[in-house]
Amino acid sequence: MKIILPVAGKGTRLRPHTHTRAKSLVSVAGKTVLEHIISRLVPLSPSEYIFITDENGLQIEDFMKEKFPGLPCAYIVQKERLGPAHAVYLAAPRIEADDDVLVVFNDTIFVTDLSRIPQLSQDCDGLIYSKEVEDYQRFGVNVVKDGFIVDMVEKPETPVSRLAQVGLYYLRDGRRFMDYLDRSITEGDTVKGEYYLPAVFMRMIGDGMKLKAPEIDAWLDCGKPETLLETNRYLLNERNHVHGEVENSVLIEPVHIGHGVVIRNSIVGPDVSVAAGSVIEESIIRNSIINANSQVREMILEGTILGDSVRLCGGPRRMNIGDHSLIEMEA
Repeated sequence: MKIILPVAGKGTRLRPHTHTRAKSLVSVAGKTVLEHIISRLVPLSPSEYIFITDENGLQIEDFMKEKFPGLPCAYIVQKERLGPAHAVYLAAPRIEADDDVLVVFNDTIFVTDLSRIPQLSQDCDGLIYSKEVEDYQRFGVNVVKDGFIVDMVEKPETPVSRLAQVGLYYLRDGRRFMDYLDRSITEGDTVKGEYYLPAVFMRMIGDGMKLKAPEIDAWLDCGKPETLLETNRYLLNERNHVHGEVENSVLIEPVHIGHGVVIRNSIVGPDVSVAAGSVIEESIIRNSIINANSQVREMILEGTILGDSVRLCGGPRRMNIGDHSLIEMEA
């Protein structure tokens, strides 16, 4: 198996945290998004990880060399932003006749048993992993009949299906999949100038290929600040760790406190991850992500994301307030 990981993209919905770093290197629950994803892929023992990068590709390469030095990786730069199907197609020169392919997009962290791929795909040509959602109008959905996908609808107005595509795809014949991508791109099958995978999959279905839509256990979106915090809460339930120094403070689980962190005279948690080297003093923090080497002093924080090396300091207020007053100090 070869795994294709499109990690290009500006991550505009996560700014300012993606101004200086690749969006897959944003931290959640004590690890980067990419580390969470790769950790779930390592048990598959793929022959190669193929990263489709942009100008931040060196960040990805350096990260992989540091965190996963033994993995076989290749890096391809997507110089033109022509959509996700185009990004996947850039891996074509590295896909050989006997390769099966797993495509993993990096906006989400998935929870599912990938060891079941051989069992799930034994009577079909591929798997378009899905998750049943209530707000189906926001997503591209798979329409399934008799166990196989018969149609794909982008942001349906009526509930033709609630099985949203989650950005995780498996194809048994990787070389044939690349041929379909080539046809779609050659024939200009675009939406607003970009190439998308559903059009490619519908070509395959039209030619009689069979695709299934297995449902994953959890779909953890990391594409926006509010969903990143939701994912942080979910993952912290699995990894409550305290590696730092805690003085005269209360930790309300779940929390992840990284190595070298110092917490003094504070209340931290629930649902807080604090990365290595940060210092928190005289503060109350809940439902937040504090990245590496940051300092927080005399603050009350909720629903907050701080980048690396941030200094956030508050202080006591002096007030002279008369009778019958109403003072509302919003966060």
